[in-house]
Amino acid sequence: MEKGKTLYVSDLDGTLLQPDAKLSPRTLEMLNRAISEGALFTIATARTPATVAEIVKDLDLRLPAVVMTGTALWDKQSGHYSRVCYMDDAAVKELVKIYDQRQYPTFLYTLRDDMIHIYHVGGKMNPLEKQFIEERSHNRFKTIHIDSDGSSVLPDYLGDTVLFYGIQPDAESEAVYALTSKVADVRAQKYYDFYGPEIGILEAFSPQSTKANAIKALAQSIGAERIVAFGDNLNDLPMLELADVGVAMENGLEEVKGKADVVIGKNTEDEVAKFILRDMGMEP
Repeated sequence: MEKGKTLYVSDLDGTLLQPDAKLSPRTLEMLNRAISEGALFTIATARTPATVAEIVKDLDLRLPAVVMTGTALWDKQSGHYSRVCYMDDAAVKELVKIYDQRQYPTFLYTLRDDMIHIYHVGGKMNPLEKQFIEERSHNRFKTIHIDSDGSSVLPDYLGDTVLFYGIQPDAESEAVYALTSKVADVRAQKYYDFYGPEIGILEAFSPQSTKANAIKALAQSIGAERIVAFGDNLNDLPMLELADVGVAMENGLEEVKGKADVVIGKNTEDEVAKFILRDMGMEP
């Protein structure tokens, strides 16, 4: 396919970032050079701006970032969210009921006035959840409404809920994932990440919340004629399939590599930035 105006989109963890969850100095230099030469580059991540902002603070990110697995676009300069995919109110209430009945501790995220609010349902927090909250306390992008024992008073209005996020032992996550998947107007996913295979991460969103949908909307808004996407995990598959060139990392899951158009080196080797420069006809 002729190249045309290209939008480059990269996942963060396991793809663009080093194991310490930072951009390497080499990747940062190459990406900023590419952007200065006209590259249309952004990121697509399951993370929220609470951690994304620090990661990209030195990156000349001019386009909105795809955050929360496609739940919204977020502009680094203004801090404004756009294309927000709110969950169905009835679906939210049904999920809260399921998690409370199963005593499955889960974080509930709402988004209003460009601020994320985090609540907790389903029982006491486990050590991983406590660590998760401690790392995000006193963050200007989030307001946490959770006591130390995990108790949380939900707001009367839940129509601005954007996602549920659970970090629990895999067997329990698998069982609750089966229940979550049956709720109407919900897109559920379960996967493993940096916690390892013993911990299942369970997420629930609006059906419109995918990296692919957000990237498609962004590409249309900027007039991109070609999309090149980079990823390593299962939640990257929709955007790799959407892309004209889907690029998987050597360290990615076999299922992801099997469906990619191209497999490049490891995330520790600055491969995404190198690929972008070469694709632009520049030397890394």
